[in-house]
Amino acid sequence: MSPANGVTMREMRWWDIEPVLALEEELFPEDAWSEGMFWSELAHARGPYATRRYLVVEGPEGELVGYGGLAAVAGMGDIQTIGIVPAVRGTGLGARLLRALIRAGTDFECEEILLEVRVDNAPAQRLYERFGFAPVGIRRGYYQPGNVDALVMRLADPSTVIETPDPDPDGAPGPDGTPDPDGASDPNGTPGPDGGSGPGGAVGPARTSTRAPTRTPTPSTPGTPNTPSTPQGTERHG
Repeated sequence: MSPANGVTMREMRWWDIEPVLALEEELFPEDAWSEGMFWSELAHARGPYATRRYLVVEGPEGELVGYGGLAAVAGMGDIQTIGIVPAVRGTGLGARLLRALIRAGTDFECEEILLEVRVDNAPAQRLYERFGFAPVGIRRGYYQPGNVDALVMRLADPSTVIETPDPDPDGAPGPDGTPDPDGASDPNGTPGPDGGSGPGGAVGPARTSTRAPTRTPTPSTPGTPNTPSTPQGTERHG
């Protein structure tokens, strides 16, 4: 992906695991992924049968300032994690990364994309709604150790998002023309020290699931779709 404001987005490779792990400890101190989990995810990210897409974002000096991942199974996508370092939050980068993951879902021919977000994280919910995600259910006690419920959100037609112009990189209009808070929050985060959300504040790290080798959870609301198998706790956004 071409540079914008000195920032470049590209596919995550094995040599990115070490710096991403360092960001994990900073952004997700309570449930940071292990090295093995990332190796496992990347093992499914290449080749003709790939079911994962992981991206990293490099700053002007080549340093990693963000990353995110999506899993795709049988026409259904699952945004697993998005992490943006505090120094570049509020710049629209969270929205750009989210759009890139949605685009990955269309590459996998996903007919819908799911994610989970804390029920108490209104700013993140508004960001996802701007991209067309709508609530479809609740997972009780999904986020631990705080025992916070998760709102399950669904994007019914990812292709419609990809057809709209990219949000302004400085965080102005989102896909529907409303201001893009750049992730005025971390979908699974609590208010950060800067008053935003997530461990570090506005569009901070976010995971949309719990953590285990694989999962096929079902929202507590009857009739809602299942999510594809993913590492437990993988879905975070920030």
